[in-house]
Amino acid sequence: MSELTQEQQTELEAAAFRRLVSHLRNRTDVQNIDLMNLAGFCRNCLSNWYREAAEEAGLPVSKDQSREMVYGMPYEEWKARYQAEASDAQKAAFESSGPHKS
Repeated sequence: MSELTQEQQTELEAAAFRRLVSHLRNRTDVQNIDLMNLAGFCRNCLSNWYREAAEEAGLPVSKDQSREMVYGMPYEEWKARYQAEASDAQKAAFESSGPHKS
C-alpha cells in the first residue's frame, strides 16, 4: 500500500469519525456511564473534543452545538428520551476507575 496524502488521511479520519457518531446515535441503549466505565470516554467527551478542535481552528462552535452534532438532537432532548438513572453498580465502577479526563 502506498503512503496516504495528508488530505486522504484526513478524509479517512473524518469518515471514521462520522461512522462512530452514527453508531453512537443508533446505540441509545448504551449509556454514557457505560462508555466511561469501559472506554474512559463518552458522547460528551466526543462533543467536547469536537468543540475544542473548532476553537483551535478559530471556528465558533458552542457546547450545545457540539453536543447536538454528536447526539443528533439537543442534549436535553436526548437525556429525556434515552438517559436512564445510573445503577449503584455503574456509579461504583465509575468512582473506582479513577479520574475521567478528556
